[in-house]
Amino acid sequence: MPEMTELFFHLTQWYRIYKRDLPWRKTKNPYHIWVSEIMLQQTRVEAVKPYYIRFLQELPTVKDLAEADEEQLLKLWEGLGYYSRVRNMQAAARQVMAMFHGNIPADYHALLRLKGIGPYTAGAIASIAFSLPCAAVDGNVLRVMSRIFADTRDIGLQQTKKAWEQEIQTALTEFNAGEVNQALMELGATVCLPNGLPKCNICPLRIYCMAYQQDTAMQYPVKSEKKPRTKEFLAVCFLTDGKQIAIRKREAKGLLANLWELPHVPQDHALPIALHAWGITEADIIPMHGQKHIFTHVEWHMDCYFVKVIQKTDTPFTWITPQEAVEQYALPTAFKKIYQEGMHHLTELGMQMTLHFEGK
Repeated sequence: MPEMTELFFHLTQWYRIYKRDLPWRKTKNPYHIWVSEIMLQQTRVEAVKPYYIRFLQELPTVKDLAEADEEQLLKLWEGLGYYSRVRNMQAAARQVMAMFHGNIPADYHALLRLKGIGPYTAGAIASIAFSLPCAAVDGNVLRVMSRIFADTRDIGLQQTKKAWEQEIQTALTEFNAGEVNQALMELGATVCLPNGLPKCNICPLRIYCMAYQQDTAMQYPVKSEKKPRTKEFLAVCFLTDGKQIAIRKREAKGLLANLWELPHVPQDHALPIALHAWGITEADIIPMHGQKHIFTHVEWHMDCYFVKVIQKTDTPFTWITPQEAVEQYALPTAFKKIYQEGMHHLTELGMQMTLHFEGK
C-alpha cells in the first residue's frame, strides 16, 4: 500500500508545474475562496469563471452580500442553477455579520455553523485561506483515492467519506494543506477523470496506483445507483402581446423557489382552456420545438408554444420588456431555449424586440 505522505509529496510537485491558471487561486481572501467553492459545486470551471468575476465586482465584501437585494442576487446567479446555493450563501453572510463582526472565521468548526457550508467547503476555506490542516474531500478526491488504493467501499456512504477525511487529514500536518487539497481536486478534474478513461499515461501517481497496476481503474470508485428521476410533462408558453413578454414568479419554496418562469400547465391540460383561465381571450398559437431539462431529482419534458396575444383582460402575469428581462429578472436556464426560439418568432413577425439571455 502506498504511503500517504509520499503520495502528497509527488502530487504537490506535479501541481506546482501543471495546475490551471484560475482566478480564485490567486487569492487567500476567504470570502473569494468561499464564493468560488460554492459556485464550483456541480458546475464546470469554465462556466464559473465569468460568474465569479462579475459576482465579486458587484458584491466585493461579505457585508455587500449580506445586504444585497434578492433580485440582484438571483440575477447575478442567473444561469448557474441550484439557486439554493446563493440563498444559503447570503444567509451565511448575514450570520458572519451577526456572529463574527463581518470576518469569516478562521476555524473549521465555526465555518460548519454557517448556512450551506458542509465539511468539504469548510475544509477548503480553512486550508486554502487560513492554512489550517483540514481535509476537503469531494467527489474528485474520493475517485482519486479509491483508484489509488483500489478501495471497494461505496463512496455514496457518509462513513466512507468520513474515513477518507480522517486518513487524509492525518497526513496533512506535514504539508501545506491548502495546496494538497487543491492538488487532489486538480488531479481528479484533469487527469483521473469521472467519465471515460482516466489519463493514466500522464498521471504523476500512476506508479503508486493499485487500480492502474491491476488495470481496473474503470471499476472505481464504487457507488450505489441513484434512484431514477421523477418525470414531469409540461406545456410551456412564450406569451407576448408584441411589446412585452409574460412571466410569473414561482412559489417561495421548492424547485427554483422565487425565480421567474414562463407560464405553463401540465401537458394533459387543454391549452386553449388554460389561456382563457389566464384572461387571454384571443391568441395565435404556434408550436415550437420541444425541450427537456434535467434537475437533480426531476426531469422536465416540455411541449413549447409561441402565443401571440391578440386580446386579453386581467392576467395573473408580470409583463416585461426584453430590456427588463436582461437587466432585472432572473430567468432559469430551463427556459433559455424557449426564450430564444420565442424571440426568433418575434423577429420573423417583424417586431423589433431583442433579448440577450445568458446561461451556463
